[in-house]
Amino acid sequence: MNAPRIIVALDFSRAIDALRLVEKLDPSVCRLKVGKELFTAAGPQLIEKLMLQGFDIFLDLKFHDIPNTVASACKVASSLGVWMVNVHALGGRKMLMAARSAIPQGTTKLIAVTLLTSMDQDDIDDIGLQGKPQQIVERLARLTDSCGLDGVVCSALEAAHLRQLLGGDFCLVTPGIRPSDGQVDDQKRITTPQQAILNGANYLVIGRPITQAQDPLLICQQLNSEITGL
Repeated sequence: MNAPRIIVALDFSRAIDALRLVEKLDPSVCRLKVGKELFTAAGPQLIEKLMLQGFDIFLDLKFHDIPNTVASACKVASSLGVWMVNVHALGGRKMLMAARSAIPQGTTKLIAVTLLTSMDQDDIDDIGLQGKPQQIVERLARLTDSCGLDGVVCSALEAAHLRQLLGGDFCLVTPGIRPSDGQVDDQKRITTPQQAILNGANYLVIGRPITQAQDPLLICQQLNSEITGL
């Protein structure tokens, strides 16, 4: 079986809730994302427990600080044995290069966040960034690529352009994924799993449509069937 392309977002505030959900999943059909809330609550001990169950872990902490601090954080994150970790591209070239130097190529995947999928044009205008979301994402993705990182987190709406721009080896991780009959929730730049893959995404981050389902494993299997062969 091909390596899973679905990453389940464990958006919980307690380790026990995350572990109960994970008991219903299978590492052959999905990977797991641990973000700020859960990592703050449960720490590296939870990461170890999840990996012992066979899951690849995307540690989604979006490091954004001075270069030396980010490099140190990336080194520690990689030493945990996680599959992937991310930084924020808005930290700039020096920070991205420091992160790259801290994680050897071919070990933990290192990607950068471009724009959060919760942000729209009004949000961008508020913080003073110039251009439309697609233009800003392109600039940040080009910067990330030039610094030697493995890829970016981006909206699936921008994936097709980035795939054409940056080639087949550049990793595109897309949150904001909702099944065609799903709820939008607090995401603004969203699309369906099938369309995200067709747009060039490598991995799909999916939270509530799976974690709040009565049968999370079944939903993962259905989504995998939907995107297999695309």
